[in-house]
Amino acid sequence: MAESKNYDIIIVGGGPAGLTAAIYARRNGKTVLVIEKDVFGGQIVNSPLVENIPGFPSISGDEFGDKMLEQAMGLGADVELDEVTGVEPGSGSAEGFMVRTAMGVVHESKAVILATGTTHRTLGLDGEDELIGDGISFCAVCDGDFYRDRDVILIGGGNSAFVEAGLLAGITNRLVILQDLPYFTAEEAAQKRVLSYDSVETHTGVKVLSYETTDGKLTGVVYEEEGMTRTTACDGVFLAVGLIPENSSFENVAGTDARGYFSSGENCRTQTPGIFVAGDCRAKELRQVATACSDGAQAAIAACGYIDSL
Repeated sequence: MAESKNYDIIIVGGGPAGLTAAIYARRNGKTVLVIEKDVFGGQIVNSPLVENIPGFPSISGDEFGDKMLEQAMGLGADVELDEVTGVEPGSGSAEGFMVRTAMGVVHESKAVILATGTTHRTLGLDGEDELIGDGISFCAVCDGDFYRDRDVILIGGGNSAFVEAGLLAGITNRLVILQDLPYFTAEEAAQKRVLSYDSVETHTGVKVLSYETTDGKLTGVVYEEEGMTRTTACDGVFLAVGLIPENSSFENVAGTDARGYFSSGENCRTQTPGIFVAGDCRAKELRQVATACSDGAQAAIAACGYIDSL
């Protein structure tokens, strides 16, 4: 079990926002702990190819995440794999906060930056939870090879969906993309790359109704298109229908909006002095790696200023 320690700043989440915050906080001479429950680098590590990060015309998400982690640790940030279960004000007259983890550790800090990110959204259909990991996947770079030369359905039409489609189109026998909107929202370049494959078939303006199974195994998807119910057989489904924030454990110190995102402006401050938020977890219009890094820098500078004023 990790040892309880005191820090200037504890950062919850080790994605681009959290790791950027760690870099900026360390460069400002503050002691820093980054706690990540899953994988350092965040959601981007699942992207086989990223082409919109300034300074990197082309880089894998996994490599970019590794570079950020290496930089933060090289500057002296501590990192731990654990899940933060709650943040509360320090006991008694002590300033700062207590950060509790699933492993039973309680760290203390003068300021906290919540960079909790998001998790995958599902369709909420009957039997979906049982099929996740056994027919339904979210990550093509992780699971795509299981469907090499097989028939796959991808549900979604945004940038993240077409990143997944870009990998699947090159290895599957047939890739069917289903989108509920009447058009795809992904960048034109990404669409052009994917749609250049003869094996790719697209349907927009559809509503996915259910999954077909045989003996508990996924065999197809039922959807409504132009008023008609259709069924497409498949060996697997990849969901890319958006993300949801994981902020409920911190509503006591950082208020959320109706969609569950932290209510904070560009200054990354919250309703609680000393608590800051950064990245995809906060209410904002654009969620990209560049904006997550921007948030991380802003939150770290604000946190350092808060500590210096104590």
